[in-house]
Amino acid sequence: MFDERTLSGELDELRRSHAPPALVFDARGDFETLPPSVAENLLAVTDGVEPLSYDESWLPEDAPETLYRIAGNEFTIGAPGDGGVVWTRQTTPPVVLVKPRLEGSPEGFIDFLIAEALVEIGLGGPEHFLGFFEDDYRELAEAVPLSPADTYQLAAALFTASVGRSTRPIFAGWADELPALHPEWVDAGERLEPGLSRLSRDVALGRTSFSDAAELACSAVKHDIEIPTPFVALDSPAYDRHGAAFAVRWAEKTFEALETE
Repeated sequence: MFDERTLSGELDELRRSHAPPALVFDARGDFETLPPSVAENLLAVTDGVEPLSYDESWLPEDAPETLYRIAGNEFTIGAPGDGGVVWTRQTTPPVVLVKPRLEGSPEGFIDFLIAEALVEIGLGGPEHFLGFFEDDYRELAEAVPLSPADTYQLAAALFTASVGRSTRPIFAGWADELPALHPEWVDAGERLEPGLSRLSRDVALGRTSFSDAAELACSAVKHDIEIPTPFVALDSPAYDRHGAAFAVRWAEKTFEALETE
């Protein structure tokens, strides 16, 4: 199910700097949330497992079933929307999993995604937005006129923006420290720019849902590029200071403004 991926050059150097014990594996099967029966196969290649769980009282009753699975005591890795690379500190040592959906992607782009995962492991923050929002997730759900699935997508995006505020200075520093990886970060940001340039207009005209727009804009926070209104307000030191409470208040104010337009 998992084949260890050999890291060399700058990727190995980055791992030693940010997440020295971490292991990187290619997953043989694709997944959104890795079932416990499959995740437990990691016991064969790691020293131990300590599953995460979250307080289910943080969840609204109509939250997607996936959130209840993640909040429970089962050993699960990954969540819908995580993309082609996921990581976990539920194992000893931490693990990065590269999904087969990335086959055919440029190697430099895959290297950037692995590097990003290693940096996030080293930051020591939450693995999932539930660990970031905690009981503020219920407040977010009450603050936005969105379906449970769209609220999930918005919460994941807001968490991505928060993490991006921390990772961006590290990525920018690669220009001197890791000159092969730095252009991959720049290129990944440039790929987002065409969609960002028309994002506010697309939302206003109903061409893009608010949650889809948030996912794109919040992904851009980790890059040194222009972020459109209203999402640019999330790229703020106030978000660093106040965390989930800031995100909830931003959502409240944003939808209040949308309703008056």
